[in-house]
Amino acid sequence: MRIAVAAGPWPGHAFPAAALALALRRRGHEVMVLTGGGWLPALRRDGLGAEQLPTGPPDPRDDDFGFRLHGRGALQAPLIAGVLTDWSADAVVVDTLTAGAGYAADLVGVPWVELVPHPLQDPSRALPAPGSALPPARGRPGRARDAVLRRLTDRGLAAGLAQRRAARCSLGLPADGSPARRLIATLPGLELPRPDWPPDAVVVGPLEWDPATDDLAPPAGDGPLVFLSSSTVHGATELLALALPALAGLGVRLACTRFEAFGRALPPWAVAGPGRQGPLLDAAAVVVGGAGHGIVAKALVRGLPLVCVPGGGEQRDNAARVRRAGAGLEIRPRRLTATTLRDAARRVLSDPAFAAGAQRIAATAAGLGPSYAAAAAEEALNS
Repeated sequence: MRIAVAAGPWPGHAFPAAALALALRRRGHEVMVLTGGGWLPALRRDGLGAEQLPTGPPDPRDDDFGFRLHGRGALQAPLIAGVLTDWSADAVVVDTLTAGAGYAADLVGVPWVELVPHPLQDPSRALPAPGSALPPARGRPGRARDAVLRRLTDRGLAAGLAQRRAARCSLGLPADGSPARRLIATLPGLELPRPDWPPDAVVVGPLEWDPATDDLAPPAGDGPLVFLSSSTVHGATELLALALPALAGLGVRLACTRFEAFGRALPPWAVAGPGRQGPLLDAAAVVVGGAGHGIVAKALVRGLPLVCVPGGGEQRDNAARVRRAGAGLEIRPRRLTATTLRDAARRVLSDPAFAAGAQRIAATAAGLGPSYAAAAAEEALNS
């Protein structure tokens, strides 16, 4: 089967798509990845066909998220459909933020599955609104709170559905269309239990791919290694700068992979620079950084506890779930100081209960991952 995999250029979306593409190729399929940014050379290095995802001309409405997802998707769809036709694609894997590729698959008449690189965001009658970071309600007041929040969320969902239908109709497609399956690329232990789990969604486990080729050697010594991830933290350079005085004197080592130079000298117990994340995570004792799903999943699948500094939306949910599971601590950005970071890192490193919490979540992903995801995609696309 010739399978096109379409994903946006953001690491949190392009990297899981690449991991799935490689797993599909290992199952004997011919795969082409359509994405953006600077990932094309690394994808080709790994033996995948890779082409720039068509985006179309800029539009003044791009500032509106709904338009960027659906209106721009309608502009992209004929361009992507042309690529699919020229390549004779049999099926498509569509990143959840690349709606135009799903429209294009329907235009060409080939099946498609959706790749969701984070926990399920569908609203549930048993859960608070997605993005609220609240725990499931207990008692009548909590259920009333959640009902109010869901009603507010429902307005946005209804507006998004209307934009999606309008985009599809503008292309001559039926107003409603859906993928053959949705692949939820997270750990089951990060999902909240819900009685209304949608039948088209299957949790497939985290999907990792790294465009880097070189390794960043950790600092010498035998102190616990702290892996600092700053890619999803507002003010990435500031987080590393803050971590240096925060962790000084704790007897730890610090490693931070980054695309850009730090621009100042580091103490001998810290390193920062380009390199693969995997080997450093494998050697780490704790992960400090934003609560983007990519780094949270990479940490938890290894049983590593976290100190999370979340932004909004999904990051707040991820950090709250980590905290409630006993797998780490959360520092709100407005409360982030060298002192709060030092205290949180020291507490997570010294209390084995946090590592135990992370290991419990890791156990829920046993048997899942790229191979499982590829088999699930293959089954859906062949059905």
